[in-house]
Parts: sequence; C-alpha cells; structure tokens
Amino acid sequence: MDIEKFVAENGLSDFPIGLGGCRITDLHFDSCEYDIVVFDEKSEPEKIVKSGNEFVMIHHASLSETLSKKLLQYDKLQIIQDESWDLLMLLSKIKEKRSSLFTDFAKNCLIESMFCCQKTKEAIQTSDVFAPCWQKCASYYLADAVSSLNHQRSSPSHMLDLLRKFGKSPINEHISVVTQTVGIERATPTLLERMLKSTIGFSDLVEKNNHSQIIQQKHDYFLKNSMLSDCYFYFGYINKENFVKIKNTLNRKQDLIYILKIAFDIESDSNLLLQQSELVQKSCNDILEIVSRA
Repeated sequence: MDIEKFVAENGLSDFPIGLGGCRITDLHFDSCEYDIVVFDEKSEPEKIVKSGNEFVMIHHASLSETLSKKLLQYDKLQIIQDESWDLLMLLSKIKEKRSSLFTDFAKNCLIESMFCCQKTKEAIQTSDVFAPCWQKCASYYLADAVSSLNHQRSSPSHMLDLLRKFGKSPINEHISVVTQTVGIERATPTLLERMLKSTIGFSDLVEKNNHSQIIQQKHDYFLKNSMLSDCYFYFGYINKENFVKIKNTLNRKQDLIYILKIAFDIESDSNLLLQQSELVQKSCNDILEIVSRA
C-alpha cells in the first residue's frame, strides 16, 4: 500500500504522521488494517477508510499526550512525515520512558480489572443483567496487564498467541487465569458466526465508524486458518473496548444485554461468575505485589 499517496488523497499532509499497529511488526496478518496516526491535536474517534483492498484506521493524536496507554501505541511508529521534527522528539521521549510506560499501563489495567471484579460482585447481588459483561472486562484487563508487563502493546488480534508464547515467570503464571475465565474453550465455528453478528451490531451501535468491516475480515481470516480460540478472544476484546465506552450509561441501555449475551458469549451461572471474579482479583493483587517489589 502506498501510504504517502493515501495521506495526500485524504488531506492529511499538513500534520506529523506515523504508521503504527502490527503492520510495523512481524506479527501482522493479511487481514490486519493499517494504523495511521495523525498528530492533528483532534480528539475525534478513529475513522476507517478502505483503500483498494486494504482497510486504514486513522487515529487522531496529540504531540502533548501524557496517557501511557496512548503513548505506548505510538512507540516505534514509522514516521511518514514530520517536517518540524516534533514527532521524532516525541518518539525519542517515549523510547526513554518505554519501560516505565509499560509498568504504568499495566498498573492501570490491574486497577481497572479489580474495579470490574467489584462491579461483577455488586451486579450479582442486585441481579443486574450486566454482571457477566463486567467479568469478561475484568479478564481482558488482566490480559492487558500481563501483556504490558512483557513489554507488548495491546493488540486484540495477536494477544492470545503472544500470551501463549511468553516465558515462565511469576507474572506469566497468571495467564492461565485469563484463559480459564475468558471462555476460549467454547469456540466453535457456529458460535463464532453468532458472536460475529452481535459483535458487529454492538460495534455499529457504539463506534459508528465501519469498524464492522474489519471485524468481518478478521473473522474470515481466523476461521480460514483454523484459529478459533484467537477469533473468540479477539471478539471479546473488541466488545470489552466498546462496553467500557458506554459503562456510565448502562442504566439507560438495558436492552443492550440481548446483543451482549451473544457478542460476549456470557455465562449466566452467578456462582461461577463469583468464582471467576475472585480468581481474577487475586491475580491482580498478586501481580501488583510483584510489581511493587521490582
């Protein structure tokens, strides 16, 4: 794909721009989109554009960003244009702080995971229909934390495979808690087809940016290559990201549970949910203790 031509055709030539995501690594699949980061100081959501047979996700960014989650996504960007050298300076600062950024992001994810565990327990007590959704989010935040402490950026399509390949360590022992509580062992082509439709529907409701086309393409790739567990994990991660975006308005969106039941492939056994929340919460506390001693 001719990135410079795409930048010119889409009126992005006035800003520092970098190419990020898995396309700048050896991890990417043919189905992976191109992540272009435009430092135009806008706080707009991602825009998805199709260029030929490829999908491009345009991320709007700020050169004065301070959040570790976003800064890590800019780590090792391939600079497309940067006349002022401002982007080069930002990337240099990120490189200097890289290790501490991964640790900071991991800590934030562990705190978010424990928050979701608590929300699960409260929801069980009040018979809130979203209890299983909170528990799924807790597990995925734990996965984010473990991945970050292994100095890997969050990458929904590739995270499960990376988790499998991490070496043995006190932190990585908790990967088994992620795999136990996410539900990947349930993945079948029939279930994934149902999850696909609901994941696309949920994305269209929340994101409204044609992300659904990429989700469809990823599903097709995963199934073609018999990567059923990876597909299941990917759907759950995408749904977690979108669920978190609307978490403060759930009381006004009770009907969403009908689409989320399938999108998240949620568990209705409250005793099992409680066990899972305890497992994840214990892992978070154990990892935080390890990190604090480092």
